[in-house]
Amino acid sequence: MQLQKRGIRVLGISESFADRDWSVLCGVVMRRDLHIDGFCFGKVRVGGMDATAEIIRMAAALDRQDVNAIMLNGCVIAWYNVIHPVEIMEKTGVPVICVSYKDSEGLTGHIRHHFPGDEERVRGYENLGERISIPVKTGLSLFARGYGCTEQEVRHLCRIFTLHGKIPEPLRVARLCARTVMQQTRTDTSPSFS
Repeated sequence: MQLQKRGIRVLGISESFADRDWSVLCGVVMRRDLHIDGFCFGKVRVGGMDATAEIIRMAAALDRQDVNAIMLNGCVIAWYNVIHPVEIMEKTGVPVICVSYKDSEGLTGHIRHHFPGDEERVRGYENLGERISIPVKTGLSLFARGYGCTEQEVRHLCRIFTLHGKIPEPLRVARLCARTVMQQTRTDTSPSFS
């Protein structure tokens, strides 16, 4: 990844759901200078295992050759819908960075409690690997996992895109957009984005 490029672009993907069967995903293409030059949308089943395929579909629908990395707001979304970042990286050819914001003991126990016997989901979570703590220029820290990129690249990319608080801008904007779409489609049982 050429992080020194002024035009480096990240596809940030975040979700929003509230007491529904579906979670809305929004993807925002953002340049290093914070210009936004693309959006994509998707949906995943709350408690499902379809997040990986939907993120791959969203990236393909954008049909952009200038995205340098995909940044995800977590590796586990929509009530334990576990994402497989390595598969996303392999299918898109772009490095993937999963960002989270709280220190935790992990989710294995929670997954086993809510999905007894679902060893595929547990394995998917346990295969995500360890997170690294990244102090950002705001004085706060976030946590991240990188796939298809070095730890140094993960740290640098998180730092250049985090201007306020500890949420990188592509993810902050994607989350706001997903929340707005969710609020506007409250009466829909399954919003359509394909």
